[in-house]
Amino acid sequence: MSLLVVGLSHRSAPVSVLERASLNADAQLKLLQDTVAAEPAAEAAVLATCNRIELYADVDKFHAGVAELSTLLAQHSGVGLEELTPYLYVHYEDRAVHHLFSVACGLDSMVVGEGQILGQIKDSLARAQDLHTAGRLLNDLFQQALRVGKRAHSETGIDRAGQSLVTFGLEQLAAGADVQTWAEGKKALVIGAGSMSSLAAATLARAGVAEIVVANRTFERAERLAQILAEGDDTDVLARAVPMDAVPAELTRADVAVSCTGATGLVLTADAVAAAVEGRTGGPAAEAPDVDTAVRETAVREAAVREAAETPLQAAGGDENCPLDLSAVPSGFSVMGEAAVAGMDAATLEQHGAWAASGTTVDRPRETGRPGAEADAELITALAATATRVGRIPERRRPEPVAEVPRPQPVLFLLDLAMPRDIDAAVHRLAGVRLVDIESLADASADAPMAADVDMVRRIVADEVAAFGAAQRAAHITPTVVALRSMAADVVSGEIARLEGRLPGLDDKHRAEITQTVKRVVDKLLHAPTVRVKQLAAEPGGAGYADALRTLFDLDQETVASVSRAEDSTTEKNRGPA
Repeated sequence: MSLLVVGLSHRSAPVSVLERASLNADAQLKLLQDTVAAEPAAEAAVLATCNRIELYADVDKFHAGVAELSTLLAQHSGVGLEELTPYLYVHYEDRAVHHLFSVACGLDSMVVGEGQILGQIKDSLARAQDLHTAGRLLNDLFQQALRVGKRAHSETGIDRAGQSLVTFGLEQLAAGADVQTWAEGKKALVIGAGSMSSLAAATLARAGVAEIVVANRTFERAERLAQILAEGDDTDVLARAVPMDAVPAELTRADVAVSCTGATGLVLTADAVAAAVEGRTGGPAAEAPDVDTAVRETAVREAAVREAAETPLQAAGGDENCPLDLSAVPSGFSVMGEAAVAGMDAATLEQHGAWAASGTTVDRPRETGRPGAEADAELITALAATATRVGRIPERRRPEPVAEVPRPQPVLFLLDLAMPRDIDAAVHRLAGVRLVDIESLADASADAPMAADVDMVRRIVADEVAAFGAAQRAAHITPTVVALRSMAADVVSGEIARLEGRLPGLDDKHRAEITQTVKRVVDKLLHAPTVRVKQLAAEPGGAGYADALRTLFDLDQETVASVSRAEDSTTEKNRGPA
């Protein structure tokens, strides 16, 4: 087994990179085809969700496989390899199995314990099977991952550790309030009719919204989803379908909108959302004050005042070598204060930052022929690093209090579950709007508590990884054992034929008895060694027993390979998603 996975997820990459690297359905198919066409890979499967892109392959060379899979991911995602590489992770053999099983159980999800990933793994396997890129290894792996995920959900309380991304997103929209209380009586717009959108619509219906409008590029799919919602036995929600061009008008009526489409561009721009808010309120949707930033700045300033009261006017190194003209500094401010550096050019600004940090200046002459703007950008970057390390030195004079203007209560709630995003991130700045997207969900989920059941799931994963590895190692030696028994049967047949030549008068009864006796002798001689070699091969490091059998019994390698091909052909006919 040479299983390799190369990928990136919300744990390794920022949402902005995941968004750019996302693969549509056509790109996934082309990636699979190109992977199996590449030299190191014999099998391939792609697991692409809203917060992960992973390429699984059976490779014959580790380093060549990593290089090839990384290159293919970069080519098909459209993100340059150099840019993508820092965010990629690599798992090999048992670690790759452990990773997929953890993913299937929801341990690696943005919301721990969510079960939707099982459906996505099932779709990934079906896609690889349809394209015939999944052979014995990946078929067994993904089938077992589905079983492990189902076992984790049935035998533990992992469901209590988290919930679906939709439910978590609605909780964030409700901002701590009970979701059903928050949703009661609201009008909802669901953009998209895929699996995630359908889940969102069903969740909203159960939460108690009064009406759901479904918009989709394929109107028939929107109608079908609306019909399912309207005919549901557990809700009495009103549901109807509209074409995509009706979204602006419906957004004006909606209290909450959920968008999850496969579009490559924005579905809702900031201007469209602002127009919807204006249509609801009758006033413009101006940019709201960043209350959190104001609070942070106030706290920083208050701490600065306390610190400045005990801070000498001059820097540790005194006025000597200070790049400022101190005579021009307004009275009452520290020479290291922000007012003192206003209007400086980049070079002087960096000199001042270094002097404020250590009382010394820095020597950064411009390179000959280097554009001034480029040099200034580098200087500003260096200054930013200095400021991060040293901290901003505050003004000595107490600043004017910051007037904190509270953000108005939202009149429109937006949940963006698409990757790449459907809703312009600039909507975050609009007054009267609350937007929750994949990025804000990732931030919120980082602080979510972990249930005790997670430890139980981790033990299940560890046990299943060991069992899967043992089964694969045992399966690896099976063709050799079959070839050995086939060779023994040929030997028996040859000896019986030779005996008949020597004893032509042997009757059928005696011939059958002799044949059966010889077969029993051979079977008994082979039984214990073949059973034991399978047990030994299943243990870690047992892969060498197949080679030992082939060497000891001088088995033809092509005979063993033909057995493997026959078994793979049987698996191809009988396999199917769990």
